[in-house]
Amino acid sequence: MMDRQRRNDRLWAREPEAEAVLAAFLDDALAGNAPAAAFAGRLLEDTAIRLRDILDHITLAEAAAAAGFERAGWSPAEAGVWRNAAGLFPPLVLGDRTTVWLRVEDVATFLEANRITAPIEGVPGNPLRRAIAFRGGSTDVGVVERSGHAGFDVPEVPQDLLRLARIHFNALRVRRREFDTVEAGLAHTEALVDAAIADLGPHWACDLWLKAEREFWMKRCASGRFQKQRQDAAGVGWCNIDHHTYDSSRRHFRHTIRILEKLGYELREMLYAGELAGWGSQVLEQPVIGSTIFADVDLAPEELTIDFAHEVLPDLPRHRRAGLLSELLGESILEAGLNHVAGLYDNVALRGQLTAAGIAFMTPFSDFAHLYQELTCGDMAPVDPRRVDALEAAGHIGAEEAEKLRLEGSIVTHLENIERNDGFKGFNREGIDSVLRKLDPRAYHGEGITEAVAGAIS
Repeated sequence: MMDRQRRNDRLWAREPEAEAVLAAFLDDALAGNAPAAAFAGRLLEDTAIRLRDILDHITLAEAAAAAGFERAGWSPAEAGVWRNAAGLFPPLVLGDRTTVWLRVEDVATFLEANRITAPIEGVPGNPLRRAIAFRGGSTDVGVVERSGHAGFDVPEVPQDLLRLARIHFNALRVRRREFDTVEAGLAHTEALVDAAIADLGPHWACDLWLKAEREFWMKRCASGRFQKQRQDAAGVGWCNIDHHTYDSSRRHFRHTIRILEKLGYELREMLYAGELAGWGSQVLEQPVIGSTIFADVDLAPEELTIDFAHEVLPDLPRHRRAGLLSELLGESILEAGLNHVAGLYDNVALRGQLTAAGIAFMTPFSDFAHLYQELTCGDMAPVDPRRVDALEAAGHIGAEEAEKLRLEGSIVTHLENIERNDGFKGFNREGIDSVLRKLDPRAYHGEGITEAVAGAIS
């Protein structure tokens, strides 16, 4: 058990040299491509997204151009592809013309939103589509839309497979989330995932899963809906996701992890803030699509040395934050939905833009040059009083806490404003601990952090 844990307890470092080389390259590319530079300015002003944070990959016209990147940590990974695995950096692909490729959610939407006429490679629904959006003197800027495809060329996909992808996406979008038992809900969810994987493979299925999960999250997250509208207007959609967060009960954590692993997620580092913190987070990464998940669960002090993602976790005498939320609202993978979605932004710009629109933020829980994190104050939802009654009767909450939950409900969702620099890929364990304590339903009612989101944007 301990060997497996040590392998997954990676400590990420800042990579300022690699970041400086990438930044200099991007500056030179934009200096010679005025339309792309203008778009980068509009994107920041309209959505708070930095161009750096939506880089998909860079095509270099000749191998010699990779020399500066090699000194900063990039190295050959597969035929014609160089990667820097030390942090969040785009791969380099050797090709015919130097091109900076940006991630977007839908290529056609991007071109229409930015009034660009350009041919699109790949039919609608294809696992990869792309187009050159801004032509420059020596460097073009293109946009690429991915649906779980790992390569850099547009694959030929049969129409019947594209049809199956649409069917599975709709099945995931409208999947039933409330059941008489959690076990039945997880079994139903796993069956849908198994069917999608059987037809499409884990990576394409995972991309569709995440799109469906974000749709459900946005139904109750006003700040998420508002920001998505802004990003759609810029034509980029949810191109800048850093991570998704799930809460789970101890009893069903292992099953939740199993479903995520089927979708191609691998265990990365485990996070916890000490034996008295009462929580643990298993960070998972889907390496093909570059997706990260934060899976939170209650932990006892003696469980910090086990592989808690796969061990059976017996019930605790008293729920901590994740367990209490799972009892109040349901499992995140079922009726509760994602706790929050984190997008990469210029943190100052996003906070200013959303605050001006009436959206309030909690105190930041990471405030470093290389990592900034803060949550919107969150969206409230009513709680089934029968769930509250059961928790009160079992001693998990007191009478006053129970009455507040019956009358005021519980926070269900947030949008996270996260800024990363120097390619830093890790998280701030102590900061997470502080914000999780505030988000415990037994605590936040007394801390005044549930300021309302402006009704005009809900």
